Amino acid sequence: MSIFKRLRDLTMSNIHAMIDKAEDPIKLTDQYIRDMQEDLEDAEKAVAAQIAIEKKFKALFEEQEALVAKRTQQAHTAAQAQNVELARRALEEKKTAEGKMAEYKTAYEQNKASADNLRGKLDEMRKQLADMKNKRETLVARYNAAKAQTEINKAMGGFNADSASSGMKRMEEKMLQMEAHAEASNDMLNKPSSLDDEFAKLGKDQQVEDELAALLKQYEDKK
Repeated sequence: MSIFKRLRDLTMSNIHAMIDKAEDPIKLTDQYIRDMQEDLEDAEKAVAAQIAIEKKFKALFEEQEALVAKRTQQAHTAAQAQNVELARRALEEKKTAEGKMAEYKTAYEQNKASADNLRGKLDEMRKQLADMKNKRETLVARYNAAKAQTEINKAMGGFNADSASSGMKRMEEKMLQMEAHAEASNDMLNKPSSLDDEFAKLGKDQQVEDELAALLKQYEDKK
């Protein structure tokens, strides 16, 4: 898979459209984030390799450029000394160096352009990954809110207000019956004594009085 496949094939707009239509947008978003992170790591390695090639050709170009300058100076020095053979050799090596310098310069410029292009794509991938992570936070909030609303609606759908009202009314009637029963029981405990009960009580009180009088009389006789 090309390291820039996701960048090439998927723009942020259609990624967002797919997420919005997904059954589970959170899982889909997480998968895209993982894929983009892997692609970004691959892209960073590719850019680093391209930059290394760029630097290599730059160094080779600068090396030949310096050699051209050196042989030029040496050719002038040999000419001033009237050393024709030495001047010729210097100029020959200068010409060879100029050919290599031109070749390396072309290679350096081409590789620098490629490296710059990859740097731009790498920056774009980083931005898209950051946008996707921000999108995920928004999706999580929306997803949780929608899920909570669905649960509430589901619970409300199973709630029968008429049934609950009827059940509460029956409960109130039951409580009224229980309270009436308790009140009746309390009245039974506090009901007035019957006439027979009063005479029986009176008889019990008189017996105590008679016993007390006999006890007092017994001690009076002993005096």
